Amino acid sequence: MRMADTINSYDTIIIGAGAAGLMCAAQVGYRGRKVLVVDHAKKIGEKIRISGGGRCNFTNMFATPETFLSANAHFCKSALKQYTQDDFIALVKRHNIPFHEKKLGQLFCDVSAQNIIDMLIAECDGVGATIHMETTVDNIEWKNNHYHVQIDGCVYMCESLVVATGGLSIPKIGATGFGYDIARQFGLGVTPLTPALVPLTFTDDILEMCKGLSGVSVEASVTHGKTNFNEGLLFTHKGLSGPSILQISSYWVDGDDIIINLAPDVNVYEMLVDTRTTSPKTDIQKVMSNILPSRLATAICEREGMDGRIADLSNAKLQTLANAVNHWCVKPSGTQGYKIAEVTLGGVDTNALSSKTMECKQQAGLFFIGEVVDVTGHLGGFNFQWAWSSGYVAGQNA
Repeated sequence: MRMADTINSYDTIIIGAGAAGLMCAAQVGYRGRKVLVVDHAKKIGEKIRISGGGRCNFTNMFATPETFLSANAHFCKSALKQYTQDDFIALVKRHNIPFHEKKLGQLFCDVSAQNIIDMLIAECDGVGATIHMETTVDNIEWKNNHYHVQIDGCVYMCESLVVATGGLSIPKIGATGFGYDIARQFGLGVTPLTPALVPLTFTDDILEMCKGLSGVSVEASVTHGKTNFNEGLLFTHKGLSGPSILQISSYWVDGDDIIINLAPDVNVYEMLVDTRTTSPKTDIQKVMSNILPSRLATAICEREGMDGRIADLSNAKLQTLANAVNHWCVKPSGTQGYKIAEVTLGGVDTNALSSKTMECKQQAGLFFIGEVVDVTGHLGGFNFQWAWSSGYVAGQNA
């Protein structure tokens, strides 16, 4: 008799009913294996539901290994090759879910993120996968070549155990460090964890400036070291946000500066020198408002002590003003943390996992997938693609 034919026994148990876990469950089921998915949350796929403003940026047409961060830059290559964004797009199309490209290859549902959740549930239902929500895993033991998982006081047995618990981001929807605890229990390393794709905070004068400009947005170029992103930037009452800031937050290290170009398409110094010649009587704040939102133009001029006619400003003062726009050097005090971070940077050390299967090298039948692993994507659907790819790969082997 197969173990999975006995009471409370499954071929595979998956902890986590999010994007990676549901994808994995469907794939395990396609192979004819008996699979159970458990999650402590009330609702299936809650992070999917709230993503993309409720429309789920479910993948990116330009997902490549270069758009992911990890201590091992090569680790994600195999999974991304085995299950590509085109494969997931094909799945979405098979379920007749209407979608569109917003920008930069980002694909969103036309109607609702619930479409993606319903699709994944339908895939799991189609293969007979069992999903138990509001379920607590109390203990996990490995003995007699099987995992003994204590779930709400009952012991379940399985050959393969898949950890798809996600990271620490957005605790209000149930995020915990449970997956990292499981990794440590079985001797796996966990790389340093930090909030990523998160707004940056500031103190003192910069914070006061940001508060005064709350709601103002521009297209900006933001740089940290050799890494640069050109997308929207938003001033908030706590600091800076917007896609360019969220992107750079994954690279920023506490104590470092970032360089912000608030008008990346304009050489501000040359523009100012030319304007001084052609329109010398023009007020400097009006000149600046031609390339920046008026509130931002005014704030920069006031901060740099520039007012009156542009004709009265020296080349040195024009250069100072230009630098304040094209090369604004700021030092964040921190981030807004896991409370609103979209993902967790770091995770289960990839050196302990097979990149081809997501299985632990030293612990048979134990798999880690999705955000809990030390693979973090850029903003724009890349982290969902990692969930689909890693979940698919584990599903072929668990």
